[in-house]
Amino acid sequence: MASSYSDLIILSGNANRALAKSIADHLSLPLCDAVITAFADGEISVRIEESIRGKDIFLVQYGIRVGDTLDETRSVNDNLMELLVLIDTLKRASAGRINVVTPYYAYCRQDRKASPRVPISAKLVADLISVAGADRVLTIDLHSDQIMGFFDIPVDRLHAMPIMASYIMNHDFDLSRLVVVAPDMGSVTRSRKLAERIGVPIAIIDKRHVQGVDNVTEVMSIIGDVNGKDVIMIDDIIDTAGTVVNSAYKLKESGAEKIYAACTHALLSGPAVDRIRESPIDKLVITDTVPLPQSRALDKIEVVSVAELLSKAIYRIHSGAAVSVLFE
Repeated sequence: MASSYSDLIILSGNANRALAKSIADHLSLPLCDAVITAFADGEISVRIEESIRGKDIFLVQYGIRVGDTLDETRSVNDNLMELLVLIDTLKRASAGRINVVTPYYAYCRQDRKASPRVPISAKLVADLISVAGADRVLTIDLHSDQIMGFFDIPVDRLHAMPIMASYIMNHDFDLSRLVVVAPDMGSVTRSRKLAERIGVPIAIIDKRHVQGVDNVTEVMSIIGDVNGKDVIMIDDIIDTAGTVVNSAYKLKESGAEKIYAACTHALLSGPAVDRIRESPIDKLVITDTVPLPQSRALDKIEVVSVAELLSKAIYRIHSGAAVSVLFE
């Protein structure tokens, strides 16, 4: 994209260095030389090995559990705390501007008071990032629109839907028999935009959450015709995969032929991989906003990268150009 920028720095935390390296490669830049370690008691230690005074810093880090084994796993809170320490380090090293690139926003599903005596943790995280010293946030597919309003600093929210649409258009999908399926009411807008972009109809799955049980839903009915059709469900997050797998079984019972699923943030926690492996889902397309450990890789899971999209956004933010052209 460009040969060099004298005052643009790409810095990576430990959460997804592969994505950060890919972003830097698209910009023809090296990653900032930094040492991120921990003391014996787990306290995070950061040292920047090069001068960043007055530089425009893009810090790639987010809060999500990563690791192949329990010994290697870093919790959401480990990565979130590392992000805050990194921001403080940059501020005290006289960085010119600190742009937090958090492809998956930590605590994004706790964005409202859904019941009495519960926190709005997504707002707390926004406060922490702002108070730590960030000047701007760049993210992809926030779980809800109101999270942008939790910040008093600029937030640029990109969308992975065009990447998914391009994937469908450039692979072996028969659009004459394809139906986009919204796995819940919250995904209708995203699903309709995809359906309109590729010129296919939409169906909606009516589900309800099992009261008092997190991550458990019950499929009630399917609104729309999927009989004899190929279907693709699209969502922002797949965590334990209970919803998408239950929906796949319901779609199969309703006469769907090939069943595909796509999501931006594949957390794939707990039993998710086993559920997907044993499900009627033929292929799951995910992005690399969240790293996919080798232990959770399956033949039916395919990863598409958001690195080019993020690099374009970083280039535009750094150069003062409009980012809105990348929103759709």
